[in-house]
Amino acid sequence: MACHFFEFPLLAPIENLCYTAITIKTEGAMANFTKQAIKASFLKLLNQQPLNKISVRDIVEDCGINRNSFYYHFHDIPSLLGEIITDQTEQLIRAYPSISSLDECFHVAFRFALENKRAVMHIYHSVNRDMFTQSTLRLCDYVVAAYVATAFPDDPMDESDRQIVIRFMKCQLFGMCIDWIDRGMTDDAYDDLHRMLQLIQGVPELIIRRSQETNG
Repeated sequence: MACHFFEFPLLAPIENLCYTAITIKTEGAMANFTKQAIKASFLKLLNQQPLNKISVRDIVEDCGINRNSFYYHFHDIPSLLGEIITDQTEQLIRAYPSISSLDECFHVAFRFALENKRAVMHIYHSVNRDMFTQSTLRLCDYVVAAYVATAFPDDPMDESDRQIVIRFMKCQLFGMCIDWIDRGMTDDAYDDLHRMLQLIQGVPELIIRRSQETNG
């Protein structure tokens, strides 16, 4: 009986596979490094000058890359801005899985603006303001919901009332943030916000108690 031998495709040497994997991983790391460098340069420039004065050329010269590298990662400057704002919002949400006080709500919602005052002013007074305000509103919604869940975990409360409380407090926090920016983000305006927080201490508890009483 004749023997039949099956030919199997030759496998690439293991060292070649390792080299390919390392190359892919390295290229991915370099691409991510370049993308982060673009973001850092843009944010640096945004803290120095208005948004409409920043060009792609300014960004690539600042971080030492060519224009093709910029357009490989971003369609244009607004898409770059949008990704930075989204990144900052997501980072804050991940960093604060629970929030136990109104002061902490305030701190989280205002953190990016406090660390990048001039950049935020330049965004706010640009045609891309909506990117910032929508992201800030989303962040305010998150921090208030996290605060209510953390500070009042055992308080029985009608779910529709709970959502009303969250919307009310979200609007208050968002309004405080926008008012501060409208007033030039001055220290005096910031102090006024802290004073306002002191004055409204106990309001969430009062609303929750009233919800329980009227639904009891």
